[in-house]
Amino acid sequence: MVGSILGTRVVRKEDPKFLTSGGVYVDDLREEALLEGAGYAVFVRSPIAHGTVRSIETDDARPMPGVIGVFTAADLHLEAMPADYNRNMSTTLLATDRVRFVGEPIAVVVAQTPSQAADAADAVYAEIDPLPIVVDPDEARESSTLLYESNGSNVAFNSTAIGRRDLTGDEYFTECEIVVSQRIVNQRVAPCPLEVRGVAATWSDGRLVVWMSSQHAHGARDAFAKMFDVEPDAVRVITPDVGGGFGAKISPYSEEYVVAHLSRHLDQPVRWLETRSESMMTLGHGRAQVQYVTIGGSREGTVTHYRLDVIQDCGAFPLVGAVLAPYMTLPMASGVYKIPNIEVRSISVVTNTTPVVAYRGAGRPEATAAIERAMDLFALEAGLDVAELRRKNLIDPFDAPYTTAVDQTYDCGNYVGALDAALGAAGYDGLRAEQAERRRSGDRLQIGIGVSAYVEITGSIDSTETARIVIDGDGGATVYTGISPHGQGHDTAFSMLVSDRTGIPMDKITLRWGDTDVVAAGGGTMGSRSLQHGGTAVDRTAVDLVDVARSLAARRFEASEEDVVLDTERGAFHVVGTPAVSTSWAELSAAATTDGTELMQASTTSSAASFPFGAHVAVVHVDTETGKTRLVRHVACDDAGTMINPLLVEGQEHGGIAQGAAQALYEEVRFDEDGNPVTSNLADYAIVSAAELPSFELVHLETPTPINPLGAKGIGESGTIGATPAIQSAVIDAVSHLGVKHIEMPTTPERVWSAIRDARRA
Repeated sequence: MVGSILGTRVVRKEDPKFLTSGGVYVDDLREEALLEGAGYAVFVRSPIAHGTVRSIETDDARPMPGVIGVFTAADLHLEAMPADYNRNMSTTLLATDRVRFVGEPIAVVVAQTPSQAADAADAVYAEIDPLPIVVDPDEARESSTLLYESNGSNVAFNSTAIGRRDLTGDEYFTECEIVVSQRIVNQRVAPCPLEVRGVAATWSDGRLVVWMSSQHAHGARDAFAKMFDVEPDAVRVITPDVGGGFGAKISPYSEEYVVAHLSRHLDQPVRWLETRSESMMTLGHGRAQVQYVTIGGSREGTVTHYRLDVIQDCGAFPLVGAVLAPYMTLPMASGVYKIPNIEVRSISVVTNTTPVVAYRGAGRPEATAAIERAMDLFALEAGLDVAELRRKNLIDPFDAPYTTAVDQTYDCGNYVGALDAALGAAGYDGLRAEQAERRRSGDRLQIGIGVSAYVEITGSIDSTETARIVIDGDGGATVYTGISPHGQGHDTAFSMLVSDRTGIPMDKITLRWGDTDVVAAGGGTMGSRSLQHGGTAVDRTAVDLVDVARSLAARRFEASEEDVVLDTERGAFHVVGTPAVSTSWAELSAAATTDGTELMQASTTSSAASFPFGAHVAVVHVDTETGKTRLVRHVACDDAGTMINPLLVEGQEHGGIAQGAAQALYEEVRFDEDGNPVTSNLADYAIVSAAELPSFELVHLETPTPINPLGAKGIGESGTIGATPAIQSAVIDAVSHLGVKHIEMPTTPERVWSAIRDARRA
């Protein structure tokens, strides 16, 4: 469109506030009248991973300075709640008879200040008899140590196999010339948002009001309503600025529910802010899969068979992590490849560790990591180049729906184009030549080149979204959305859409979100749904609003609606042929106000999921004497359909690649054999920083989806999905000539050095 702002690199509207005065987060709330006189909560947590609670002694804490109250589950009359995904597994918000992971809350102290509450919490003593511990998910599947005896096993969820089922065992691969198998660990990681969890709650006139750091205000409202057996309109949830979520802040946790219980019990406001160590221990973790892959095909490189068996570690309680494998990993098992025979299955098991929830990509990175590692292993066994093997097996470009062997239907794709674009930008042939020279010379610093190709699903969670646009008295617009920003640039993107349709300048457009009394309904931000669902709703509403305004303008001009046009350059309506006589948005808003109404429009839209795709090339240097790895280049081609703002797209790509690189190279949540977390702070858990990363090289490709009118697909998780397997492959590739075939993530110097040593011994 001539003169359209869409598709241009508009700088983020949000940034001046965050770079100057700063955001307002839950812990910054000081002026809220409803929070005046709030007590501060601190939780007492289990020091052991598994045990029977004999007693909880609170007498020493109650008389301490500033203490308002000390509470156990019995004091608050908390009852056991069964898990959504397995009714045999139930817990209370504060542990009663059993603890199942280190950090599980068992009591809570409320005091006048945070330090008083912390001192009193240290005085609470719990007598807990230790029980046997199961940490490893492989062991949990068969262990006689049960976390929930009533379930009969530690299996929380068992999927139905997907794909071909007529052959079992090795029979499945009898027609293959090459068959390769590998156990792969997609390790447990911590979300590490810069803003830890925070919540404040009060009961006012019979209504619960909650401020919390959340990705989904309306989902939280409904969850609190269910918890307290009230109607949703009896709960108000407000999310101020949210300092990162990455999937871990979608649903409320036990601590947030307990704070609301405390407020009702004490008849006063209560606040809670977790510490960083608490966040590392108890904010839901991600990934945590053990994968068994087997891949087979012809010696010349046609992959014909693939099997994926997943053991999903749920942690101590089956939250959404229990179903990420069967519902997000397995349907995406085919990846970008036309493999005719695929069989996938999974089981989810509980362990004495922190519960697992959604984490950036939520099941799709795990699927991609499995198939991409399998393709590399196949290429190594067949003696084929990894890029050529992929190209040979890629699904051909398509613009009509394509259904894989596991019955997943993709919308449109150009996987060959993405791979060629990434390889070309990286100078792949030159990199291989440099690698060959280093290998010939025996250089201690070897180069590794990793390639990955991927497809993911976005917008599959709650395809319905709402929007409302109100024209203000000065001719500006206020946009109300059920989407919840926490760093993505929604204000900029949605303002661009409204400005493009209405001609209202972006600086006169205000975005409102995250208050369930202000926005009636919404699906929140997760699963890369924001633009394709939230943006579509805003765009549709803006189009309808222009039609409403055109009707008002026609009455003012005493003309037919068909003869009235909107000049988006000026933001003014006029009759065709007479642009000098016009009426503005402000004038139309005033006219509507005179009639006792608002100039506004609301709409609800719904669309199916879309399937972004891409290819990544990673280049690493590996010191073969120490195992130290450095990522020196990363080239990414991430196709998210139509780009409303390339600058925002690139920002999401940068963040995703960084997070993917961190998993491949550095990050891992670890527990010792007693279930104690050994990565419970940022000194022990290696979160990535800019110092460890190169400048990423991004290649744009746009394949608009027919699923929604914007042609847009999600981009928030794509970088994470493509980067991790490419970087892991690059590390292994750097030392594959020494006999190394596989190194688990994170590919730390110790693991790389050990792999080289073991290969040389063999």
